Amino acid sequence: MRHTISGYVREAGSAELLIGVNVYLPALQRGTTTNSYGFYSLTLPEADTVELVFSYVGYQPKSFRVPLRAAQQLDVALRGSMTLQEVVVEAPPSPPVSSTVQMSAVEVPIAQVKAIPALLGEKDVLKVLQLMPGVQSGSEGNSGLYVRGGGPDQNLIILDDAVVYNAYHLFGFFSLFNGDALKSVELTKGGFPARYGGRLSSVLEMNMKDGNKETLQGEAGLGLISSRLTLEGPLVKNKASFLISGRRTYADLLIRPFLPEGDGGYYFWDLNGKLNYDFGRNDKVYLSGYFGRDRFFFSEKEDDYQTKAGINWGNATGTVRWNHLYSERLFANTSLIFSNYRFNIFVDETQTDAEGQEEEFNLRYYSGVRDWSLKHDLFYVPNPRHTLRLGLHTTLHRFTPSAFVANDPDVGENRREVTPIDGVESGVYLEDTYQPTPLWLLNGGIRLSHFYTNGRHYINPEPRLALAYKFRDDWSVKASYATMNQYIHLLSNTGVGLPTDLWVPSTARIRPQRSQQVALGLAKDFMQRDLALTIEGYYKKMDHIINYKEGASFFLIEDGPEGAAPVSWEENVTTGQGWSYGAEVLLQRKVGKFSGWIGYTLSWTQLQFEELNQGKPFWARYDRRHDVSVVGIYRPSDRITLSGTWVYGTGNAITLPLADYRAPYHIPGQSAGRYSGNYWVGGYNVEDYGERNAYRMAPYHRLDVGIQFHKQTGWGERTWELSFYNTYARQNPFFYFIEDDQTYDEQTQQTTYRTLLKQVSLFPIVPSISYSLKF
Repeated sequence: MRHTISGYVREAGSAELLIGVNVYLPALQRGTTTNSYGFYSLTLPEADTVELVFSYVGYQPKSFRVPLRAAQQLDVALRGSMTLQEVVVEAPPSPPVSSTVQMSAVEVPIAQVKAIPALLGEKDVLKVLQLMPGVQSGSEGNSGLYVRGGGPDQNLIILDDAVVYNAYHLFGFFSLFNGDALKSVELTKGGFPARYGGRLSSVLEMNMKDGNKETLQGEAGLGLISSRLTLEGPLVKNKASFLISGRRTYADLLIRPFLPEGDGGYYFWDLNGKLNYDFGRNDKVYLSGYFGRDRFFFSEKEDDYQTKAGINWGNATGTVRWNHLYSERLFANTSLIFSNYRFNIFVDETQTDAEGQEEEFNLRYYSGVRDWSLKHDLFYVPNPRHTLRLGLHTTLHRFTPSAFVANDPDVGENRREVTPIDGVESGVYLEDTYQPTPLWLLNGGIRLSHFYTNGRHYINPEPRLALAYKFRDDWSVKASYATMNQYIHLLSNTGVGLPTDLWVPSTARIRPQRSQQVALGLAKDFMQRDLALTIEGYYKKMDHIINYKEGASFFLIEDGPEGAAPVSWEENVTTGQGWSYGAEVLLQRKVGKFSGWIGYTLSWTQLQFEELNQGKPFWARYDRRHDVSVVGIYRPSDRITLSGTWVYGTGNAITLPLADYRAPYHIPGQSAGRYSGNYWVGGYNVEDYGERNAYRMAPYHRLDVGIQFHKQTGWGERTWELSFYNTYARQNPFFYFIEDDQTYDEQTQQTTYRTLLKQVSLFPIVPSISYSLKF
């Protein structure tokens, strides 16, 4: 006879549900983890008692002996770890990484995110993930994620079940995720379970805190460019709670005294909010949302002319979730989700003629994507060997790749061109985590995805399989295979995740992106030192990826005989394929006085488009042969935290002209210019380019260091932090440009002409200081 033990795992003192807590049976060498809502379930053979160990990074583990003659409900509260001078707490270790089937996954504790030094003191989840093997940044200071050769559009970024389409502030230098509001962050780079779909390269799943159900608490911070405030507490004690977290930069206020009045500025703000109500063991309801906006603007005024222009962009998401426990073995979640991303370019010009009459020119150009989604997931545990997940997900997309509104007095009319495209994306899945023997563990599944737009249907099966074989207590070998389809595309000619990148759907002419990825790896645990080592190799093939044709851009407008007019985005793109392969090594320690990791990536990424580079393969801009990251966090006492990071990467691949020459104009009936010395007078410059991305920028490396001073007071904890970004002031390349130079020799009375390649660097050493309070 079998009986089920189930329950929820919470944080003691706040009743916050904990995600991914290990629930382990040492005697059987089996276990499970809590799901995204803190729920676990184990069905076991009848016994007088069984021992269960609950462990979670950053928390004191707990062990229970539970009688198992009938179904049991066991809710557990874990306390945060405390370092005491005279007391040593020993507990059974948590299940090692060699005992899990999932590979190519990265989980970073929020406490480590807050301890790592950051540019201008802004703690950034995405920049921390860039320090992991297989994950790269687009350029200096950028928060974009390039995972195993994939572009920024190939990452599925989820915040409380809602998809975030543009995850960046300040033109990509900061992400929009405020660490004070987050509970968990997990990045999956390969071996994707069947419950995930819609992207090729990675899944970044983030969950916001639920809010403290027992006491009111908060956190505030003051930095060089922004301030933040988070409040959470009970609405009904132990039943309902709230969380609200806001942040705003004041860069516009700081620079305003140094600019003429009305010249412009830049700022961003974001707001996270969450409400939840616990109706009892069987039902819980959550309402969460994110809202944020960036605004860059400027103005110029002369005697008879005035112009105002700028760009705005932002996201809004909302999620309503209902958790229902049908039985001790069956858990369900139903979500209604809204997501909206939009950017807008505006130009307003006013011209006053000699008679005092004003003429106005107005331009509004905007683009975006809006989603309404319904999602239903079931979590079923029939016995200790099987954990089943099944569900469905459907999304109604509305894409606006180009919306154009203009008032142009030169053509004497107002123009309004809006071209929305509707699409429906759906998926059903079934996956099973199965342990046939104590040495073998597998996760297999199938996802059937579907996309419809403008009369065209795409239906694709997506098989998934992950295997793990434990050949010693602390060693295992793992393998995975995954097929992914992506029905939406990002048009970008910069590769750095600017707000002007356009989201567009698959159409009858533009097929869905598709990838197949295989990975093989080893996992080793050094239990006595709390170290985990993973070594993985992977190969990924990508098909039907898109790129702009030569000379095309996001601004889907061209001049015609009747003024500006929109053009189809499909005319501006070309489709192709790509390959990415390599190896990754990660040695990580998440707990203890000294924690951190060492990561190394060796990789190759190539792309091929029929209409680019004469149809020949070329290196992707974000291709890097070598990538190294070293991260260390040391806490010598409760009052001091020392941290440092060092990174090294092969330079990005870029395209540069091989030659620059002067060519004559050819205008019928007019002079073509004349040749004087070694250049044409009256001609124009021509740049001759070789192969695409055939030149390498200089290698990138940087050292960041930081120190935090903590002090416990009667009302909470205050922290001063001093950090230095790029400590040894390395002049890392941001971009290169070509400049013509001429030198006149007075003795020979000759002028020497040269073409120089020059480098622009963004950040020398950048110190920052910040102050934060927890109460």
